[in-house]
Amino acid sequence: MKLKKYPIEAINSMNKDTLMEQLGIKCVEIGDDYVVSTMPVNSKTHQPMGLLHGGASAALIESIASMGSTLLIDITKEYPVGLEINANHISSLSSGSVKGIGKIIHAGKRTHVWQVDIFDEQTNKLVCTGRLTVMIVSHK
Repeated sequence: MKLKKYPIEAINSMNKDTLMEQLGIKCVEIGDDYVVSTMPVNSKTHQPMGLLHGGASAALIESIASMGSTLLIDITKEYPVGLEINANHISSLSSGSVKGIGKIIHAGKRTHVWQVDIFDEQTNKLVCTGRLTVMIVSHK
């Protein structure tokens, strides 16, 4: 199942007044089976010790996967919601930005599973790896 082609500017415009906008998450690339987004590592995404907050990484994982699932379904009839997320924080980062690459692992009729790896954009070092299960819900 291929992701629908949709202008990146239009995707990013949907982030207005959302958590994604607050965290600075931006979609930068869409492929047939993957989505790439970036997020700055700064005071908005830090935990109190000045490191990238694990919750910000989890938010990036969920944002990428949900965005990808949106591109797999007919959003006039159904919408994606996160069902289960896990994240393993591999290394820390205090500044710069991260790049998350999400790949669809399973695209069923009612559930999707995404694998998302987050890298330091400067060094390409793995910072976090996670998985999101997405439930596809019909509009009522």
